Amino acid sequence: MKKLLLSAALLLPGVALAQFDEASLKKVQVKALPVAGNVTLLEGAGGNIGVSAGPDGILIVDDQFAPLVPKIRDALGKLAKGKDKKPAYVLNTHWHFDHTGSNAAFGKDGSTIIAHSHVRTRLMAGMDSAATGMKIPPAPKEALPVITYDQGISIFFNGEEIQVKHLPAGHTDGDSIVYFTGSNVLHMGDLFTGDKFPFIDLESGGTLEGYLRNVEQVLQTLPAGVKLIPGHGALSGREQLETFAGMLRDTVALVKGKLAAGKTLDQVKAEGMPEKYKSWGDGFVKPEMWLTIAYQSLSAQKPDATKK
Repeated sequence: MKKLLLSAALLLPGVALAQFDEASLKKVQVKALPVAGNVTLLEGAGGNIGVSAGPDGILIVDDQFAPLVPKIRDALGKLAKGKDKKPAYVLNTHWHFDHTGSNAAFGKDGSTIIAHSHVRTRLMAGMDSAATGMKIPPAPKEALPVITYDQGISIFFNGEEIQVKHLPAGHTDGDSIVYFTGSNVLHMGDLFTGDKFPFIDLESGGTLEGYLRNVEQVLQTLPAGVKLIPGHGALSGREQLETFAGMLRDTVALVKGKLAAGKTLDQVKAEGMPEKYKSWGDGFVKPEMWLTIAYQSLSAQKPDATKK
C-alpha cells in the first residue's frame, strides 16, 4: 500500500505525500452531507462517495481508499437506519484507486460491483506508467466489477431509477456518470472537479478534447435544479459546471494557439495559464502539470516522463 500511495504523489504533482500515506488516512474524518432525496455525499479522502439510502438498503458510487473502509462503514451504518449497512451495490465511475480502493473489502462483504467494461479490464491489468512512475498491481478478484456494460445500465433501487451512462474517452476510457432520477442528483466522477484543474489520464485513454466534449454534452442535457456531485470538490450545480467548461475551452484554445505558433512545452509552461485561473492550481493538479497534460493531448504525443 505504501508503494502505491507514493505513486499517487507522482501522479498528482504538488500533493503532499502525507495526504496519501496510511497514517494520515487513518486521521481522515468521513463526513456525511445530505444532498437531495435518497442521496447523501460522503466526504473523506479520494473521490467523493455518493450514497443512496432507503428501504432497499445502501448503494454507493465510488469508495475511496482501502484504509478508510471502517470509517465508510460507520458512516453507512448511520444512514442505513436499521437496514443492512453493507452496500448492496457499488458503482465505480472509473478505475482509479482513489475511487475503487475499497472495492475489495466491499466485494468480500458480498456487494455487487458494477462498472464499465474498461474499468474491469484496467483493474485486472494494473498499470506500469512510464510517464509518472506509477505502478499499480492488478486488483484482486474481490475488487473486480462482476457486472459490466458498454453504453450504460439502469438500477431500480430505493424507489427511483439510477441511470448509469458511459461517456466517450475523457478522463479515462471508462468514465461513467450516475444520475439519481427521483432525487435529481448527478454524480460526475472525475469528469468534474469543481474549481480545480482535473487530472486527465492519457495513458488510460483520456483526452482533453474528449473531456471537454463530455462536459459540454452533460451541460446540454442537465435537468433543471440538479445537484452535482463532483469527483473531487464541493457539492455544485449548473453554474459551477459551466465555469468548469469555460476553463476547459480556454485551455484548449490557449494551447492550440501556442502549438500553432510552434511553442515548445517548456515555453507553454513558462507562459502559464491566464491569471484568472491562479486559484485553480491549488488542488491536486498544478498549472505546469495541467499544461503538460493539455500540450501532450492536443499535440497527440504520448506521455513522456523525460520531456520537460
